[in-house]
Amino acid sequence: MANRKSRAGHGFGTAPVFLAGISTILGAILFLRFGYAVGHTGLLGSILIILIGHAITIPTAMAIAEIATNLKVEGGGEYFIISRSFGSMVGGTIGISLYFSQAISVAFYMIAFAEAFTPAFEWLALYLGFTPETWMISIPGTLLLIVLIITKGADLGVSVLWVVATILAASLVMFFLGRPENVPAGIDLLAKVENPDEFFVVFAIIFPAFTGMTAGVGLSGDLRNPRKSIPLGTMLATVVGMIIYVCVVIKFALSLSVDELAEGQFAMSKIAIWGPIIPIGLGAASLSSAIGSIMIAPRTMQALALDQIFPVAAINSFLRKGKGESNEPFNSTLITAIIVMVFVVMGSVNFVAQIISMFFMITYGSLCLVSFLEHFAGNPSYRPTFRSKWYLSLLGALACFIMMFQMAPIYALVALVAITAIYLSLKRGREEEDDLSAMVKGVLFQLTRKLQVLMQRKQSEVVLTNWRPSFIAISANSLTRLAPFDLLRWISHYYGFGTFIHYIQGPLDEKTQVESKEKLDQLIQQGSDSDAGIYVDTIISPSFKTAVAQIVQIPGISGLENNSVLFEFHEDDPKGISRIIDGCDFAAVVDFNQCVLRSSSRHFGYKKRIDIWLTPGDYRNANLMILLAYILKGHPEWHECEIELFAAFEEAQMTKSVNSLNKLIDAGRIPISHKNVRKMPWNNKAKSYENLVCENSVDADLVIMGFSLSKIRQEQGEFFKKFSNIQDVLFVRAGQKIVISETD
Repeated sequence: MANRKSRAGHGFGTAPVFLAGISTILGAILFLRFGYAVGHTGLLGSILIILIGHAITIPTAMAIAEIATNLKVEGGGEYFIISRSFGSMVGGTIGISLYFSQAISVAFYMIAFAEAFTPAFEWLALYLGFTPETWMISIPGTLLLIVLIITKGADLGVSVLWVVATILAASLVMFFLGRPENVPAGIDLLAKVENPDEFFVVFAIIFPAFTGMTAGVGLSGDLRNPRKSIPLGTMLATVVGMIIYVCVVIKFALSLSVDELAEGQFAMSKIAIWGPIIPIGLGAASLSSAIGSIMIAPRTMQALALDQIFPVAAINSFLRKGKGESNEPFNSTLITAIIVMVFVVMGSVNFVAQIISMFFMITYGSLCLVSFLEHFAGNPSYRPTFRSKWYLSLLGALACFIMMFQMAPIYALVALVAITAIYLSLKRGREEEDDLSAMVKGVLFQLTRKLQVLMQRKQSEVVLTNWRPSFIAISANSLTRLAPFDLLRWISHYYGFGTFIHYIQGPLDEKTQVESKEKLDQLIQQGSDSDAGIYVDTIISPSFKTAVAQIVQIPGISGLENNSVLFEFHEDDPKGISRIIDGCDFAAVVDFNQCVLRSSSRHFGYKKRIDIWLTPGDYRNANLMILLAYILKGHPEWHECEIELFAAFEEAQMTKSVNSLNKLIDAGRIPISHKNVRKMPWNNKAKSYENLVCENSVDADLVIMGFSLSKIRQEQGEFFKKFSNIQDVLFVRAGQKIVISETD
C-alpha cells in the first residue's frame, strides 16, 4: 500500500463518534417504521427483530473496537480497519462497496428528511394553490447540505450533530411522556394485524436502523485518540440505541392498537405530548444521518485513493487531495455530491436501499470475520488492548451472511456478484500482494498445531485396524531417479502422508546450505508438477547412516507419528545396499516399517499388475504387504491394476493358509478376487524361491515381497540382488503389528 502522510485532522474526542453513531441509529426508520413493525410482528416479534439486528451489530462493534485498538488508525474508518487486516485487494473491494453505500445513503436520508414535511403539505396547499412534492424539499435541502459541507467541512458537521442530538432527545422524551386517550386495556405480546407481512420482510425494512453504529468510525482520521474514541463511542452508541429501540416498541404496544400502529407512519405523533415534535425529530434524525454519511463517504474515498486502489493514477491523485491543515477531502466530496444528487433526483431509492443494506451486511460480516480469524491465527503482532470473544465474532459473521439471504436472496446474490467483480478487477496487477494468505496461513497453522497435539494425545487409543501409512523416504538421487518419489506420492495420495527427504552428504556449512535450498526449490517444483500431496525437505549429514538416525527420530509433519521408511536403489547400482541395511537397523530400533524399493529402467511398466508373494516367513509382513497393494490401487494411475496374491507354502499347509488368506481378504474388503489368490506349492529342495518368483511374475509391473532383517544383515543384502528378470520390486518388513480387520 502507498505510504500515507501523517495529517493532524481536527483532533476530535469521543463525543463526535458517539453522536455520529447514535444520531444515525435513531434515524428515519425509528420514526417512520417501528410502529409498522409492532403492528405486523407484535411486541415479541419486534423485540426479536431488535435482538437479531444487534446479534449482528454488537459483535461488529466489538470487532471494530478490537481491531481499532490493535492498529494505529488513520483516515478511512471501516475501510482502513478492513484493508489493514485483510490486505489491499479485499480491503479495497469492501471499501469501494462501503463508499457507495455511504454515498447513496445520503440520498436515502435526504428523501426521508423530505417525508418529515408531508404532515404540513395539506396546510401548505391552502396557501400555495398546489400540493407540494417531496422532491421540492429533498433536492434544495441536499444542495444546501452539500454547499455547507464543502465550504465549512467537518467542523460544521460536528456542530450540527450537537443540535440534532438535542432535538432527537427532546422528541424521544416527549414521546415517552405522552399518553393517548384510548390506551389499550392490556398488552398482548403476540397481537398483530390480520394478514401481516412476513417476519423477514419486516426485518428487511427495519434493518437499515441498525446500520448506523459504525458512522463514527469514519471520523478516524479526525480523532485525537482513535484507539480510545472508536471503541468507547461505537459501543456506547450501539448499547444506548438498543435500549431506546426496546423502550420504543414497548411504549408503542402499551399506547396504541396494532391497527393504529400499522396504518400510519406517524404513529409516534399520536402518542407524544406534542405531536409536531415527531416530524421535527424525523427531520432532525434524517438530517443527522445524512450529515454523518456525507462526512464519512468522502473520507472513505480519500483513503481508497491514498492506497492507490483505483486503477488510474490520475484518479487517485485527484481524489486524495485535501484542503487546509485538516486535510478536508474536498475533491472526494465533490464526486460524492454528484452521486448523491443523481439518486436524490431519482426520487425513490427503494431498490437501491436494499442493495445498500446488502453491502452494509457484507462490511459487518467481514469485520466480524477479521476478528474471528485473528483470534485463531495466533499472530504475535495482533495485540489489541480491547478483546472481543471469538464466538461472538463468529456469530456476527454468520448472522450477517444468513440474514442477507433471508432478507432478499436476489439482492444478496447481486451484492455478492458485485463484490466479486470488484475484487477480480482490483486483483489485476496485484497478484504479488499478500492479501488473505498471511491470515489464512496463520489460521491453518493454529489448526494444524492443535490437531497435532490432539492426535499425539490420542495416539495410544488408535485401533490397529485404523493404521494408515506415514512414510519417510530418503534418497540422494531425488532428481535423477523418480521411482521412490513416485512410489511415495502414490502411497500418500489419499490414505496416508509422505515426507520425501533429499540427502546431501557433507558438513553443514554455507556451501551445503546453498545446495540444500536449491534442491528444496527443485523438489517443491517437482511436487507441484506431479501434483504430489507430499512434504519435501532436505537433510545435510556427514553420512547416510547418521542422516537416517536423525530422520527416524523427527516428529511427523502430518500430526501422525511417522511409522514407515522407504529406501531405494537401482538394479544397476547395488552399491548402496550396505547403507540401506544400516538404515533398516535404525528404523527397526524405533519400530518403523521398512520398505526397500529396487527400481529399474522400466519404471513400473504400465501399472496394470501388482504381484504379492507370501511365504511362511511373512506371517508378520503379510498384512502390510496386502495393505500397500490396496493403497497403491487407490491411486488413479494404478486404478485399473490387478492384484495377484501368490501363496508359496508347503503342500501340507497350502489349503489352510489359502483359506485363511481368503477370509482375511473378505473380512478386510480388499479388492482381490479369490481366483487371484494363487496356490504355489513350494518345496525349497526341488526349486528355489527365486526361480518360483521369476517364472510367475516376470510380467508384473510391481512385485511386493517380504524380507527378514536378520537374514539380510547376515548375507549382506544378497536377497535384494536376486530375481534378476523381475523389474521393480518392493521388499517389505513390518515393524508394527498391523491388522486388516477385527477378526484378523
